[in-house]
Amino acid sequence: MAEPSTCRSTEIYSTYDETTASRPVTGRQSHGRSKGRRPATALTSNIEDQDIICAISESRGISPTVGLAFVNLSTSEAVLCQICDSQTYVRTCHKLKVFNPSEVLYMSTVADSKLLSIIRENLEVDRYGTVMQSIDRRYWSEASGHEYVQQLAFPEDLESLKVSIGGKYFAVCCFAATLKYIELAIGSSFCSQSLRIKFEPSEGSMLIDLSTIVSLELIQNLQNAKSKDCLFGVLNETLTPMGSRFLRSNILQPSTDAAKLNGRYDALGELTLKEGMFYQVRQAMKDFVDTDRLLASIVITKSEGNIQQTEHSINQVVALKTFLDSIQPVWQALTGALSEELRKICELCDPENYRMVQDLISSTINEDVTYSVQPLEMRNQRTYAIKAGVNGFLDVARQSYKEVCEDAFNLVVTLGNEHEIPLEIKYDNARQFYIVVSTSELEQRELPAVFINVFRRRGKIECQTLDLVKLNQKIADAHNEVIMMSDRSIQDLINDVRTEVQPLFKISEGIAMLDMIASFAQLVTTQDYVRPELTDTLAIKAGRHPVKEKIQRAKYIPNDVYATQQNRLQIITGCNMSGKSTYIRSVALMAIMAQIGCFVPAQYASFPTTHQLFTRISTDDSIEANVSTFAADMREIAFILRNLERRSLVIIDELGRGTSTADGLAVAVAIAEALLESRAYVWFVTHFRDLPRILEERAGVVNLHLAVDIAPDASKMKMLYKISDGYEQEKFYGILLARVVDLPGSVIRVATEVSNTLHERNEARKNDKALLPIARRRKLILSLREQLTQAKNGVLEGDALRQWLKRLQTELIVRMAAINAQAAQATQGVEEAEGSEPRAHSRLQ
Repeated sequence: MAEPSTCRSTEIYSTYDETTASRPVTGRQSHGRSKGRRPATALTSNIEDQDIICAISESRGISPTVGLAFVNLSTSEAVLCQICDSQTYVRTCHKLKVFNPSEVLYMSTVADSKLLSIIRENLEVDRYGTVMQSIDRRYWSEASGHEYVQQLAFPEDLESLKVSIGGKYFAVCCFAATLKYIELAIGSSFCSQSLRIKFEPSEGSMLIDLSTIVSLELIQNLQNAKSKDCLFGVLNETLTPMGSRFLRSNILQPSTDAAKLNGRYDALGELTLKEGMFYQVRQAMKDFVDTDRLLASIVITKSEGNIQQTEHSINQVVALKTFLDSIQPVWQALTGALSEELRKICELCDPENYRMVQDLISSTINEDVTYSVQPLEMRNQRTYAIKAGVNGFLDVARQSYKEVCEDAFNLVVTLGNEHEIPLEIKYDNARQFYIVVSTSELEQRELPAVFINVFRRRGKIECQTLDLVKLNQKIADAHNEVIMMSDRSIQDLINDVRTEVQPLFKISEGIAMLDMIASFAQLVTTQDYVRPELTDTLAIKAGRHPVKEKIQRAKYIPNDVYATQQNRLQIITGCNMSGKSTYIRSVALMAIMAQIGCFVPAQYASFPTTHQLFTRISTDDSIEANVSTFAADMREIAFILRNLERRSLVIIDELGRGTSTADGLAVAVAIAEALLESRAYVWFVTHFRDLPRILEERAGVVNLHLAVDIAPDASKMKMLYKISDGYEQEKFYGILLARVVDLPGSVIRVATEVSNTLHERNEARKNDKALLPIARRRKLILSLREQLTQAKNGVLEGDALRQWLKRLQTELIVRMAAINAQAAQATQGVEEAEGSEPRAHSRLQ
């Protein structure tokens, strides 16, 4: 239980007064914030604020182990993590950004540590109002953490949870510190066996850094924070707050568990095929209240008690009754489901799982009481929530309340008759009952003097009379008396419910999962989406950008994507506005959709399981941001190169454009070489014409471009938005685009002359290509090896396989002969050049 609040500030924590430079964000985020509340960010927009307390600690060493504990007071959920991180703490920062805590706790003895410095920089605590609190070292106790787990965890989860947190010293210590802070500093505590505690390992989800979340517009649109034109906005057809939160969490942490994803695909496919089941599920979802918050408010006890707290308790019970009434339609809708995921949810929603709670409520609460958001309706529901006969004095108090309310309605009718004005009675929480009259009904007359507290709004006059004010006070007194008399029965009921609340949390999780899958089904049934396959090859036929196709009026032009280890670095060139950025973004967005269990906008799609997603996409459009464009490039690329691995997916847009052409090209080539060596899948958009030529013959590199149709006289350009093989052959598409947008002719002529001169000079300086055949042979052999591996694991057999192998053999012979012929020509050219040198030397002598 909470201790007296008079000593809490000096006993448990001291506020760390810090002023630290925020991380440069290159103009991507809004600078606006409002007083008194936390401003929306890319992680918090489109989702309601949640009160999440986090504690963090770390071990010492080159590869530190970081413990994290998140306790969500809004949903009564705790998540423990222990991460073996690097010196950049990238995985720790990712977890913090996903959960977005309102307060971060740390030991008072490590206020100046490197970890806290990085957290302050990455979370931008000064800018976004995240509170950093230091608390005494003695509250970080492993023994206390295990005691809290034993006391608060659900009984059915306890044994597996003990196994999960065994040896996780830092995570358990953080959990103890967080709960002690909640008890002593906030004055709240959890009831026994009422906290959903989970242990989340650092593996099992795709790592997406904050820059990628912002650049890809996963949660929030960059141009308009209130717009739904982002991935979350497109996918969010959920009907419950739990489903919306679950979808957001999945977008920020896509799963890497193939079995889990296939289970979601099966459930989604079944809902899309069974129209009746889908319709019943969507209808059932509309009746749910915010169950996570409701159950959290029931299991969290407050130290103080007053009339408002009692009203809130009655509201909780009424909302809980509404929640229980909403479960059975889901169970009925899913009866007969075939997919494992839907069957699990159906089993959770079996009425036997919540029969005890339903019986407890029905023994005290009227059957016809339902939750309402209307103030007057909710007050009446509170007043008549408890059954008649439970408390005789309560029945008398309710009768008094009813009579005084009738007096208020009769008063308004009498006033209307006396003054011959149609009057309407309304109610809100601030004024209680008040009178509304339309200005058109007065017919140029003045409002009689008996009406006071007059407000004029949109052709309406809102007012009261002195008698109505007095009656409002009597009604409030009668209502308060009813509430206080209901308090004992309600508190006894809540105490009984708390002992049986564990199954309801599981049901709430199942409803959130079902709502998300049904949301995907709503999207799939209205769009041309296809179930993806999880393989080692990234292959997409007629893929589309999920957000662009929604907002684009013209028909979206789909494109194919194919990536294996032998074409893992794809260099994409093309004219400005030809669709390069949209193409590479669509690859990343479809990969995320596939790993949250959703179908993707394509005719066919297969994806490898991506464990890390990195982007470097230019989104800077302010003068301040453009000053440090190259520095921002290098900073983000350095972060990517330090954390890159084979299972990563990287998209880079226009790297090195913020410095000189020579330096930018040199840096781009070096970075491309490093990305190629990592064996990650990379899409690299560039306007450097020499970059695809330099890397053209490297094994693992493929050149692509977005096609453009240019008129013979260069007077018109038509963007085809279609991906094509090879690099862009048009040398001067920038000048052509400038001509199309009507730049002055003299400027165009000078630009053309200068460009031609520079191009001829560069061509003259190119080295001899005698070594190219060696690289081409190696690339051809590696491609053959990959094709044979795919055939071994494929479906071709018998004659079909033999014919395919024969075609492959013929193709190999032809291509190898062409390479050998080119090599012979190159060798001859070198010999002729060497033979001419002595003759030239003799002439000089």
